[in-house]
Amino acid sequence: MNIKFSNKSIQTVFLFCLCFFSLMSSAQDHPKLILTKEGVKNIRLQLGNIPLFDASLKEVKNEIDAEIASGIEVPIPKDYSGGYTHERHKRNFVVMQKAGVLYQILDDEKYANYVKDMLLQYEVLYKTLPLHPKTRSYARGKLFWQCLNDANWLVYVSQAYDCIYDFLSKKERKKLENNLFKPFADHISVDSPQFYQRVHNHSTWGNAAVGMIGLVMDDQELIDRALYGIKGVSLDKTAKDDDGGFLNKEGKAGFLANIEEPFSPDGYYNEGPYYQRYAMYPFLILAEGLHNIKPELKIFEYKDGVLLKSINALLNLSDADGEFFPLNDGQKGMSYYNSALVTAVDISYYFGGQNPGLLSIAEEQGKVLLDDSGLAVALAIKNGKKKPFEKKSINLSDGSDGKQGGVGILRSEDVELVFKYASQGSSHGHYDKLSYSLYENGEEVAQDYGLARYVNIEQKGGGNYLKENKTWAKQTIAHNTIVQDQKSHFNGTYDIGSKYFPEKYLFDISNKEIQIVSAKEVNAYPGTELHRTMALIKDSSFVKPVVVDIVRVTSDNTHEYDLPFYYFGQIMKTNFEYEGLNVLKTLGENNGYQHLFLEAKGVSSGGNVKMNWLSNNKFYTYTSVTSEGDDLLFARIGANDPEFNLRKDPGFIIRKKNTKNAIFVSIVESHGAYSPITESAVNAYSQIKNIDVLIDTVEYTAVKITTINNNSKVFILSNTNALQEAKHKLTINNKNYEWSGSYYFK
Repeated sequence: MNIKFSNKSIQTVFLFCLCFFSLMSSAQDHPKLILTKEGVKNIRLQLGNIPLFDASLKEVKNEIDAEIASGIEVPIPKDYSGGYTHERHKRNFVVMQKAGVLYQILDDEKYANYVKDMLLQYEVLYKTLPLHPKTRSYARGKLFWQCLNDANWLVYVSQAYDCIYDFLSKKERKKLENNLFKPFADHISVDSPQFYQRVHNHSTWGNAAVGMIGLVMDDQELIDRALYGIKGVSLDKTAKDDDGGFLNKEGKAGFLANIEEPFSPDGYYNEGPYYQRYAMYPFLILAEGLHNIKPELKIFEYKDGVLLKSINALLNLSDADGEFFPLNDGQKGMSYYNSALVTAVDISYYFGGQNPGLLSIAEEQGKVLLDDSGLAVALAIKNGKKKPFEKKSINLSDGSDGKQGGVGILRSEDVELVFKYASQGSSHGHYDKLSYSLYENGEEVAQDYGLARYVNIEQKGGGNYLKENKTWAKQTIAHNTIVQDQKSHFNGTYDIGSKYFPEKYLFDISNKEIQIVSAKEVNAYPGTELHRTMALIKDSSFVKPVVVDIVRVTSDNTHEYDLPFYYFGQIMKTNFEYEGLNVLKTLGENNGYQHLFLEAKGVSSGGNVKMNWLSNNKFYTYTSVTSEGDDLLFARIGANDPEFNLRKDPGFIIRKKNTKNAIFVSIVESHGAYSPITESAVNAYSQIKNIDVLIDTVEYTAVKITTINNNSKVFILSNTNALQEAKHKLTINNKNYEWSGSYYFK
């Protein structure tokens, strides 16, 4: 039988076949997720001619060659964080990702075979695994004690699979996808909605894991599940995670919801910089994959480009040493040298307009990603495009709409003041409205305690949060802010605290000589308004910029008010008498007070109290206006701590009793240094002679600062009108003051 086709029919069939094979070719064109075909080609052309990239490649090659030589181990899971099996599986996913990259760049099949052999061992193991034997987590994984770590594994392994995809046979790919990757993705999502269906850094990792393996496998169902969550699944809003935080927020879920909800328009992440750092890797790595494979989503433009904005915000939330301020749950010492920030800096440079300031941080980090973005950074550094990354004073709004408080950072010379007036911060939030911390040249002067946890140290609670995180670190008394009647803000209740946030009153950095941040909180204690104003003042009267702190408390009833100040170092001298306690006792029974020993006590006779101390061979003085009868308490963290989970840090507390409305005015100054080599002390004493509150009314607060040279400055704040165009006229002690704007300083 003869079958004839018209030219039109032949043309149609040809076009159909062309489109079909084009789609098939595109679908199977690997690597495509993070590394791309074009990127690999460019990298190979530049090898040996890009110092930072070449050094990064050599380091990874040496690391992975050593791993290959030691052999593959895929143990049966049994441990918490820090335990051997946990750390081995954690090491395996990092090693596989790096080996996959080496295969692409070096075109050496030993790396592909290594990844393939390990994946096939995981395929055999995973089919046999029940839930992890450790039962503490609200969402147990199979390889790890919590789904979060399982998601970590799949995020990294997706990249490895993409790199060796074409190296594997069709049969091997089918085995891995049907028996390992698809069941793995299903477990951390469909089988674990309490983990996956929420707005939280945990879920971001889950979304990224499901989305990335979906992108590699061209599985649209998984991609949609990653972007939008699991259809038709809702959660009990009273359910809580391992840390006691609620599992979801208004029923929203999926990767896009996790961009929309926690980030403010300025890029501040409501859980704080420690968890923003942790979440940035899945946010950015999935975003890069979506950009490469699904460019029509324009993911880096989503919510006005907030993902790229967030990197700038995060870098500004670090001190002079690059360590992140420990707001909310945050481990001290975490910095932008972490691998997640290498990813963030490289991706931000590549996709975010090639800011030359980022190159200086990349150079400090000493390594780049072995992908398209890392190549771009390394080439730019080689070509001399680097400029310093300037950290300036900045106000970062909180809340998805930017209207839920924020964090104000004031910087002058080596001094950095961090003022926190943000929202609760999800389950990782602390009850610390209007708190602050202070740094000089990267060293803590007034500290935020951070979290109570020894991350990945097994002997300390399996490396997880300790009970003292709730009983101490989250409580208000653990922070440098006002405590009323020895009770935490919002009674330490999450669902109440999550409803409210402070209101920014003022943020003014227009004058480099006096920078101001101010906010009000009216819900922490019903019937009481807290208004705190902090000014960083640079003046020739002082050796270093000083911090002026004004706290106004207005209440319907009388209360007891505590203002703690947590410092480091050794007390040199005070201007008041105090009595040390031979038998230590606790300051209270709950709300964190049970963890404070009272070491000494004094009583103010009125006027100024001074505490002078030495820390890191620098002299500091805390000067505060007090009223007669105020208690002056020296405290030490560590009471009711039988397992030594808390640091034994000192604190100083000013307590006002039986008071309705109160004002606390204090100045913190850095003014001198001591050399243990020459044994000489320079400027060991405060430059401040006296602080006087001239007036304190509903409308105005005026403070006079007199130095030891009898130079005087007056600072006046308008308490009810912060408008810059506002005109003010005030008479104090027969002297007239006139000014425009929210404050006067002269």
